[in-house]
Amino acid sequence: MEPLCPNFDLLKSSRPTSVPLFPHRFSSTNRGISKKPCAPFPCASYNRNSNPHPPVKTQQSTAHDLLKSFKKGVVGFAAAATALASICSDSPAFAESLTVAFPVSRAQEVNTVQRTLVEAWGLIRETFVDPTFNHQDWDLKLQQTMVEMFPLKSADAAYGKIRGMLSTLGDPFTRIISPKEYQSFRIGSDGNLQGVGVFISVEPKTGHLVVLSCVEGSPAARAGIHDGDELIEINGQRLDGVDSESAAQRLRGQAGTSVTVKLHRGNGSGSGSSIKEVKLPRELIRLSPISSTVITHRTPDGRLTKTGYVKLITFSQTAATDMKNTIHEMENQGVQSYILDLRNNSGGLVKVGLDVAQIWLDGNETLVNTIDRDGHMSPINMANGHALTHDPLVVLVNEGSASASEILAGALHDNGRAILVGRKTFGKGKIQSITELHDGSALFVTVAKYVSPALHDIDQVGIMPDVQCTTDMLNPPKETLKEKSPASSLEADSCIMVAEHELDIQKPKGTAS
Repeated sequence: MEPLCPNFDLLKSSRPTSVPLFPHRFSSTNRGISKKPCAPFPCASYNRNSNPHPPVKTQQSTAHDLLKSFKKGVVGFAAAATALASICSDSPAFAESLTVAFPVSRAQEVNTVQRTLVEAWGLIRETFVDPTFNHQDWDLKLQQTMVEMFPLKSADAAYGKIRGMLSTLGDPFTRIISPKEYQSFRIGSDGNLQGVGVFISVEPKTGHLVVLSCVEGSPAARAGIHDGDELIEINGQRLDGVDSESAAQRLRGQAGTSVTVKLHRGNGSGSGSSIKEVKLPRELIRLSPISSTVITHRTPDGRLTKTGYVKLITFSQTAATDMKNTIHEMENQGVQSYILDLRNNSGGLVKVGLDVAQIWLDGNETLVNTIDRDGHMSPINMANGHALTHDPLVVLVNEGSASASEILAGALHDNGRAILVGRKTFGKGKIQSITELHDGSALFVTVAKYVSPALHDIDQVGIMPDVQCTTDMLNPPKETLKEKSPASSLEADSCIMVAEHELDIQKPKGTAS
């Protein structure tokens, strides 16, 4: 049986737990959990290194005072155990050492979340971008949350207390997600899953679950499932009121098993409407972050040119490698210009965004500037970069382009490499570290802000494109597009036409050497 007074040492990593964005810069991603023997009278300690001038100004409390305050919080919990939690840091930026005691829940699942709370609190205390923690005593916040969590009976309720604590930071991007949610997040980052290869979402007007698209060659695509089909049942269970994530979890499963789905196609109950039930095998699905095609285009002076269209869907772990392979293939096909489509790309791994930027840039250019919790700005520069191509480039953006998309767009634009076409971007100028905690949940912590190479602020402002356009002007009905090739379908996108015009007036520079 696990002891009631486990120690939590957040110094050494016992397993690969984090998805580091800038491992050379942020130490928060090197954390783990290890157990130590219990002390005779358990309490909790928070240890810091001996830097005489810590840069973070917080309300100072002695270890004795905090221990007393936590003991007061325990009063009234008759026969309740207390726990010893030790949180250590290898960062020289912290000098405080404090000891706290807290009541251990009798409910095992709540006790597990208590450990997660201490772990999350320590990581935020060390790395959160705002050293005032939204002008509150972060040590006191741990005490209050622990006391509130003690009488709870379920892990869900306990996680709710952690989320409540994080919400007081005033930063929606600093958050904790459950083990199941983190598994789904990693699917998007790793680019692989076991399932049927269908993307689904809730239709805002009707609340129905509809198919957005199918992965090419997947079981769903082979079964003839189309975008716009409505999901009614999964394995005989109705989907009324079920959100897209819950439905996706039901569709996923071990390769070799199967799942039965019932779909509705068409509008209403007229002659064009039908109900379809199909049994789909689950397989290993590789989610490519990139789709591409070559657009043949005639310039105003009559020349026939080839434009490489590359849509980057997300900044997953394979995105940069896939982008390099795509550019090499297109160069071999003789393309003379490029359109990089970042519309509705909400981001992903920031490091991957920087890797993609280096595919298009030369030299030692600044890719982005980060601003840490102390207000110090540091440029992130390339090191003797060599672009794969110097052909003219247009980047498409819109209000759905965020985070890593904005870093990439800003790097290409401010370094004079690309023209931006579309609509103003989302405006998320913050960088998060992602750490898997001991129970399989994950903590996202905003650790820095960023501005573009030209020092343009992005957070809550966004990036305004050089040329604005709307995609609604020339879109034909969906039925018409199904009969056309991907390239001809893109020609119906007014922003593609604007991009082609911008490329026409630029002189091709050819493949890099």
